[in-house]
Order: sequence, then structure tokens, then C-alpha cells
Amino acid sequence: MTVKTDYQSINVAIEGSVAWISLNRPQSLNALQEEMMTELLQTFKELNRDAGIHVVVLKGEGRGFSSGGDIKAMLSMEGEEEFQRFMDMISELSLTLYAMDKITICAIHGAAAGLGLSLALACDYVIAEEGSKIAMNFIGIGLVPDGGGHYLLKERLGSQKAMQVIWKGEVMNGQEAYSLGLIDKVTAQNKGLQEVEKLVAQLISSPIKAMKETKFILRSAQVKEFKTILDLERDSQWRMRQTEDHKEGIKAFTEKRPPQFKGE
Repeated sequence: MTVKTDYQSINVAIEGSVAWISLNRPQSLNALQEEMMTELLQTFKELNRDAGIHVVVLKGEGRGFSSGGDIKAMLSMEGEEEFQRFMDMISELSLTLYAMDKITICAIHGAAAGLGLSLALACDYVIAEEGSKIAMNFIGIGLVPDGGGHYLLKERLGSQKAMQVIWKGEVMNGQEAYSLGLIDKVTAQNKGLQEVEKLVAQLISSPIKAMKETKFILRSAQVKEFKTILDLERDSQWRMRQTEDHKEGIKAFTEKRPPQFKGE
């Protein structure tokens, strides 16, 4: 196994034709900020150019996969230009992962929320432990999903159910997410990586070139709509950041109390 060590926020290990990428900010539940997203994007692009890599596994260190975007980092942004640059990075990250010429797997344990869930759903397979806390919970701070969350939920659930899931923003365990059709497999607690390893072994002994060709055919037709959704999310997110409900959502979050929304 080759381990790459020149990253601050992620770990990357190559084992034959399989790349294992770990989000590595366990002190913040792997909240996604600019450094982590930059390193992930660079890694995705490097792996996509490597013809020897066939499978990419995305997982998280510590107590969970990812709690989502780093709210503290977003609150420190000044003005529309900086925010739009940040949103463009989110969009490029999700699109690159979604369209990778590899078979991608996400292993969820603990939290997979907000942008973290969008990244998970951009993978070809999503495996979660039964005790996971899975949520598209932007609504709790008066925002809309980003990272292609609208599109990815629609692909798995259909538009009507996706809309309702986004509106509710509730936390689901692994079994609830599986029953809804949001993830591909649920495992017993602490057995997620074991299940992923079984899937990896199955994939690398399969005619994987044909599998990747099927992915290319289907994704080619989907990427245009995915890009459109990403652009709409970027514009909507900026508008929602100006609302009184968002300001109340953030205030309630920092004060650890239920928000009092007024639809303003």
C-alpha cells in the first residue's frame, strides 16, 4: 500500500487498483472547509488521470463521515464574490466526483449531513452503518442543499420525495435511509468498512472496463442537468443567505436552541 502524506485535511492510500480517501478533520467531525475541498478536488483529478486506479473509496476518520460544510468558515466570508468562489469550488468538487471514470464508493458511519451527504450521494455506491445519522439538513438554517444535493436526491428518490426530504431535513439512521432508497446497503454498527472491502474485492474481480463504460454512457446524459442544478443552487444559496430566516437559523445554531422562523 502506498500512502500519500502531503495533505493536511485528508489521507490518501493506494492499494493496487484501489484508492482509499479519508476525510481527516475528526476534531470538527470532518466539516468541509476550503483546505479540505481543495485537497479532495486535487486528489479526484489526479486519480481520474491514473489509468491504474479502478475503484475509489471515500470515508471519514473519527466519529463520523462528515458533518457538512464548515459553518464557522462560511460565516467568516465577506461579500458575494468570496461566497460565489466558495460555491464554485463546492460545485466543481461534486461534479468531479460524480463524473469520475472510476467506480466510487462512500462508506458512512456516524454523521453524513448537508454537503457531506451530497458528496456521499455523488458516489456510485453508498454503504452506511445502521447507527449513522444521515440528513440533508440545510433547511434548519434557512438554506437550500448544495453540492448537487437536489439533483442527487431526485435521482435516487424522484422529485416529489426529494422535495419532501429536503423540506423536512430530518435525521435518519442507516435503516431508515435504506428503506427510503437513499443508500444502497445498510450494515451492522462498526461493520461498514468490512462490507466496503467485500464490495471492492467483488469489483476488482469484475469486468470493470465494461462497468465504467456503462457509467460513462449514463453520466454523459446526466451531467448537463447536474451542472444546471449546481448553478441554480449557487444562485439560490446566495439569496437565502440574505433572508431573516437564515440569520435566525444561524443565531439559533450558535445559541443551541430551536429556531423561530417567520418565512422572511
